[in-house]
Amino acid sequence: MAETRDKQPADNPPDRLSLDPRSPHYDEELLSRGVGIRFNGNEKTNVIEYSVSEGWIRVAAGRSRDRYGQPMTIRLNGKVEPYFENPPPGDDGSSA
Repeated sequence: MAETRDKQPADNPPDRLSLDPRSPHYDEELLSRGVGIRFNGNEKTNVIEYSVSEGWIRVAAGRSRDRYGQPMTIRLNGKVEPYFENPPPGDDGSSA
């Protein structure tokens, strides 16, 4: 039972994560596992960045672009629940 508690925090997504490679919160290794977001109880598939501790997500604002060609975003406040869609690499799911 102690193994489960020790293993659980390591398998949680970070407090803040971004899809933008220019961001300091970008992590390609974590993103390759697939990160899903539950926002106010609903699944969101268009999240560009999130922060659990601050309680917000950034989503694209339609097809609008800024002058650098990046999508314009809107920040929405609410309860953010990130989760991994796939197990970590090398974890075959069978534990003793």
